[in-house]
Amino acid sequence: MTASARAIIDLDVTGHHISRHLYGHFAEHLGRCIYDGFWVGEDSTIPNERGIRLDIVEALRALDIPNLRWPGGCFADTYHWRDGIGPRESRPRIANTNWGDVVENNHFGTHEFMDLCDLLGADAYVNGNVGSGTVQEMAEWVEYLTRGDDSPMAQLRRENGRDEPWLVPFWGLGNEAWGCGGNMSAAHYAEEARRYATFCHNHGENRLVRIAAGAHEDDLEWTRVLMKTLMECHGCTLWGSLPYQAVSFHYYSHSGSGANTEEAASFSDAQYYETMAHVADIDRVIRGHIAVMDSYDPHNRVGLVCDEWGTWWSAEEGTNPGFLFQQNTVRDALVAGLHFDIFHRHARRLTMANIAQTVNVLQAMILTDGEQMVLTPTYHVFEMNKGHQDAQQLVAHLLEGPVRGVRGEDLPLVSMSASTKDGKALLSLTHLSADVDCELSIDLRGRGAALTRARVLTGESTTDFNDTDRPGRVAPRPLEARLEGGTLTVTLPPHSFATIELTLA
Repeated sequence: MTASARAIIDLDVTGHHISRHLYGHFAEHLGRCIYDGFWVGEDSTIPNERGIRLDIVEALRALDIPNLRWPGGCFADTYHWRDGIGPRESRPRIANTNWGDVVENNHFGTHEFMDLCDLLGADAYVNGNVGSGTVQEMAEWVEYLTRGDDSPMAQLRRENGRDEPWLVPFWGLGNEAWGCGGNMSAAHYAEEARRYATFCHNHGENRLVRIAAGAHEDDLEWTRVLMKTLMECHGCTLWGSLPYQAVSFHYYSHSGSGANTEEAASFSDAQYYETMAHVADIDRVIRGHIAVMDSYDPHNRVGLVCDEWGTWWSAEEGTNPGFLFQQNTVRDALVAGLHFDIFHRHARRLTMANIAQTVNVLQAMILTDGEQMVLTPTYHVFEMNKGHQDAQQLVAHLLEGPVRGVRGEDLPLVSMSASTKDGKALLSLTHLSADVDCELSIDLRGRGAALTRARVLTGESTTDFNDTDRPGRVAPRPLEARLEGGTLTVTLPPHSFATIELTLA
């Protein structure tokens, strides 16, 4: 049995710019993301540069990773940056009470993180401490990182081995202030965010995008209070800028019974489709936040950031439940593909997104086991989709296609998005049916095109994953596609993600 779908893409009609920062990443001091992930130490037998694991760096550079968020997450609001500078043997040990209640030795701190960003070629997104920190502490961290003269913090940085300041484009004003970041009300946090942002100065050539800690999923009231408080800033007219330039929200996906309650690699078809319905609902959530923001900011001065997204399953058996280590299957790959289609549609206001997390935690790109490293199915979606970074949307319409009823709603089983850059076009196709092929016919209009490459990512089942025994079980493979007379035809296997690259005339 084969389903069918029809679509139109206008190759000569472009939409909004798709920021490369929609493909951002997140590394928290959580489980084995930093230690036994990015950081192995300079004495490790695993190839490293100044303690940073090089095979991970190489793999992430292949994704054109645009930015990396650090040190949290919930950890950010217990982190005091001075604990992580200076000689490593002299750095104080602290308790990581959020994640596993383990002792943190602070060997990976500010200099190590910025070194990692340099190796990756990624912009730094530093998340400051509002929950248990002070305004002065955060202001001095910004100065330490970005000021170039002989100020006290710049001099301290030089004493610790770094002469020139770094560029730090993105700065988080706390994290999840409604929960682990302080259990604050929206009104209280909005005033705090405005106050903290005021003292996070631009030093030298560095220009901060200050990001206020935003809502849990569809808490539109939180966004409304943030925007109202921001736009009522009486000093902003005098100084000519807003205290913060973006607001965030977080959205984790599961099949409906709640995060951290379901197995990652053992699930029913019903759970699979319920997961996809939950993922698809982020479109409604984003539209809601954008509508609130548009009412206060019709000129689009403030960006929307989804700086934590991805699946959250129960920790794998035999691992520390506080380390959030989970397997990564074909289902997770399709979750990523569907997210990106939705993110592209909202690129006017949505300026950044960060998957949680990069290594060994939640919906990771990479899993490590000693010296061995495995690229997950989600990693391959990021690689196949990297051509959308800093491209222009193309107008794409899915005219008809298969649907499935999930909890009383119709879930479209085919999703797509397209973009153009440098005389080429990239089409992304996510096919959610667990067991039926779909023949998709796309009418390409407005410009001539030649088929360059087509690839598909799938497995024998939605539960397939990569491990050290079979690291290539789920990996991109060539996909047969036909382009005749302006019509592109492709048959998508069940539970598959595909990309098609075109050269435009």
